[in-house]
Amino acid sequence: MKQETINRIRTFVADREWGQFHTPSNLAKSISIEANELLECFQWSDTEYDLQHVKEELADVIVYCQDLLDKLGLDVDEIVNMKMDQNERKYPIDKAKGSAVKYTEL
Repeated sequence: MKQETINRIRTFVADREWGQFHTPSNLAKSISIEANELLECFQWSDTEYDLQHVKEELADVIVYCQDLLDKLGLDVDEIVNMKMDQNERKYPIDKAKGSAVKYTEL
């Protein structure tokens, strides 16, 4: 995400003094709630959905994720790359390519 966008999120929260309510637990709950609202966009169809509504709910998830990153002092690139390293070990190309099975079944 562009630094300008991150700063906009931070300013939005700071201007409203919402940081006091943004405990890691509350933010994790909010991420889950918004992710479920995103899932609801696809509740009755995998192909017919309101893209604008999807974008709004996805943005809510991303904003809360950025808030949680800030609250915990985490760097998104660092933790995503850490997780990708783990995934690459769990799902080697020669075993996982074209397969949807869990790593324990490869």
